[in-house]
Amino acid sequence: MPNTKEIKNHIKSVQDTQKITNAMYLIASTKMRKAKNDLDKTRPYFDALRGEIKRIFRTEEGVDSKYFYPLNSEQTLDGAYGCLVITADKGLAGAYNQNVIKEALKLLDEHQNTKLFVVGEYGRQFFSQHHIPIARSFLYTAQNPTMHRAREISSILLDLFNRDKLDKIYIIYTDFKNGLNSETVCTRLLPFHRTQFASSLETEAPSTAFEFSPSVGAVLNNVMQSYVSGFIYSALVDSFCSEQNARMTAMNSANQNAEKIISTLSVQYNLVRQAAITQEITEVSSGAKAQKMKHNKGV
Repeated sequence: MPNTKEIKNHIKSVQDTQKITNAMYLIASTKMRKAKNDLDKTRPYFDALRGEIKRIFRTEEGVDSKYFYPLNSEQTLDGAYGCLVITADKGLAGAYNQNVIKEALKLLDEHQNTKLFVVGEYGRQFFSQHHIPIARSFLYTAQNPTMHRAREISSILLDLFNRDKLDKIYIIYTDFKNGLNSETVCTRLLPFHRTQFASSLETEAPSTAFEFSPSVGAVLNNVMQSYVSGFIYSALVDSFCSEQNARMTAMNSANQNAEKIISTLSVQYNLVRQAAITQEITEVSSGAKAQKMKHNKGV
């Protein structure tokens, strides 16, 4: 059984670790609130973009765009796929990174001709260690996502899509639904189905006539590029918020486990200390008894 000094050192070590996990919990909560506020500020703009896309389809139902499946077509695209995988830069976030990696591996198994575009150091390290080729790695950090970075990613993916290098583009990220749970999502980014925008269109005709210059298709293509950038930005922020939420949960669990360990060690420390005190009392009592017997024998 360890002595009191060893137990006290163990308790101190656990307390020092608990200070670190508690600090990480507070930092993660602050980052999550900031990122969520940034997303809330930009969301009205992209909601307005979605409304304008609906307005275009309501005005010109037969408008054609390369970013949508052809009208009344059941064509399946089996060419090269592109997949944007959003992971974190580091661990200590529970199963957050592993869930994203599982979805990416699942897509690779289903479609071998898939090119990976990775955000986050964790994903880059995983695919490199497992010798899985990466078409493009975005070297900037996954922390603090910005609209500028989303536009950079969007421009690269759209360029490959416009040059027919990619027939479909998927995005794998973690959807931050609320403060209680999150879900890893693999969704098709391009091309869109018209029903994604036509499902909630108003049935009545627009009251005001619109003039599109140079054409309806050109306006729609331009708006869709901004919409794709907004979708990627939303995915980056959702993933970042989910990462911080997962880290908060992990650090909270670590704090609770530390409390249990400290409680167990405290009980063990008290037992060892009490045993040491009892042993000292016994030794003193035995020594006093031996001295008394020696004194009586001498008398």
